[in-house]
Amino acid sequence: MRHLLLPAHRQASPPTALALSHSASSGPQIPALPMAARTQAWQFAAALVFFHGSEYVLAAAFHGHRNVTATSLLISKQYVLAMSFAMLEHLTEGYLFPELKGYQFVSNIGLLMVLVGEIIRKIAVVTAGRAFTHVIRIHYEDQHQLITHGVYRFMRHPGYLGFLLWAVGTQLMLCNPVSTVAFALVLWRFFSKRIPYEEFFLRQFFGDQYEEYAQNVHSGLPFIK
Repeated sequence: MRHLLLPAHRQASPPTALALSHSASSGPQIPALPMAARTQAWQFAAALVFFHGSEYVLAAAFHGHRNVTATSLLISKQYVLAMSFAMLEHLTEGYLFPELKGYQFVSNIGLLMVLVGEIIRKIAVVTAGRAFTHVIRIHYEDQHQLITHGVYRFMRHPGYLGFLLWAVGTQLMLCNPVSTVAFALVLWRFFSKRIPYEEFFLRQFFGDQYEEYAQNVHSGLPFIK
């Protein structure tokens, strides 16, 4: 008895299924973010969480949980907008100009600035203790004292220098050219106005003692006496 063999073409997938499969595989694909950019984004997120979390913890340790508010997280509307713009720049450039995120040397310099800035600021907070506040005091209080030892022997505002290094460093770490320049300029302008305002009250509180201190010790920030 002869066995009938089915033609080979009848065992293949229907033409319509093949067409649909080919169409689906060749459709528009969203490009993946480069590995370097993803690593930088995770480092950025870790830097944010650690910085703001530690600021809150130290404030609570020195001033008590009842005296610490959400402002001790140092998160304002302007700050959220700035960091959102930075992340938007990072993602946009990561997709459109991935080569910008490949400068590992630049990113490592930014990471080093983040670490150094974090250390300087936390040393400043711990050294000042209860005298360190996130809000400028305009009225003298009993625990308010002039701190001139430790890191304050070398600069009057180590906390501000630490934050400046940390913030600009986060943008170098992300290889964000626009945000790096913007953060540096905006923060310098902010501190150039904040320091004279704060020191006006410090001179009211401590008089000649602070005047002599300010004449002998630099502010710690570039181009701000």
